[in-house]
Amino acid sequence: MGAVIHARDVRKRYGRSTLALDGLDFDVAAGRIVGLMGPNGAGKTTALKSILGLTPFEGELQVLGRDPRTERDSLMKDVCFIADVAVLPKWLRVDHALDYVAGVHPKFDRQRADDVLARTDIKRKSKVGELSKGMITQLHLALIMAIDAKLLVLDEPTLGLDLLYRRGFYEALLNDYFDHERTILVTTHQVEEVENLLTDVLFISHGKIVLDSTVDALPSRFAQLITTSEHVAAARALRPVYEREVFGRYAFVFDIGKGGAPTTDELAALGDIRTPSIADLFVALMNDGHSNGATAGRVGAEVAA
Repeated sequence: MGAVIHARDVRKRYGRSTLALDGLDFDVAAGRIVGLMGPNGAGKTTALKSILGLTPFEGELQVLGRDPRTERDSLMKDVCFIADVAVLPKWLRVDHALDYVAGVHPKFDRQRADDVLARTDIKRKSKVGELSKGMITQLHLALIMAIDAKLLVLDEPTLGLDLLYRRGFYEALLNDYFDHERTILVTTHQVEEVENLLTDVLFISHGKIVLDSTVDALPSRFAQLITTSEHVAAARALRPVYEREVFGRYAFVFDIGKGGAPTTDELAALGDIRTPSIADLFVALMNDGHSNGATAGRVGAEVAA
């Protein structure tokens, strides 16, 4: 088949003044794990709603070969979605949730859901209201992973969970990815926790895609220079896309893949050259004068190293 998601000039306007999506162009190939990342208000949620057929839009968008505006019922047989807010009613028992999904979705594998839940502390007779948020997320994951879906869409799936639950969630997700031929689209603000899982990244800002790349291609596209004050002027003259001072040293990010960019040899003459992490690139390309505390701390640690 072609691209799982094919978007061309996708636009979405709220009212007369707010352009939430401003001409999105991208493709998501089958069998990839794609991170859709952007700051608050960048258009991530609107993009997901468009992909899932939950909001009207302009332009061309095909998901698994279907138009989500007119073929949503058919599309959702092959798509699963986990949102950032658990929506299961608190009075619902776990075993009844399994019964319900088994009754309404033809591709639900009850045994697989039981196998996933067996690795948790969730009791079948417990009500959703008696579970912790981490357990509710685990229940969601069990229900979703038991459906033989071609596309899995995750919108901030571990929001509010502690580190152990977040790590367990992504480990289970990755194991499921390798056991089944799935395509995964995930949005998250916890960039550092998912960057090692991703095969592709889509950065969105102000409704536009500002980076569309495979993870493997990033080292040939971007370079990070770590240097001292004596080389700052020379580094700035090479037109970095981002710079930051931490602990008396300076970190610059360069887009070495575009025309007129400095070579790695030119950069190496000024300091240490590294491949920026996805978190570093997120800060560099999304920077609007405000620092992200968690990611800035990581950048600081790398500069100090």
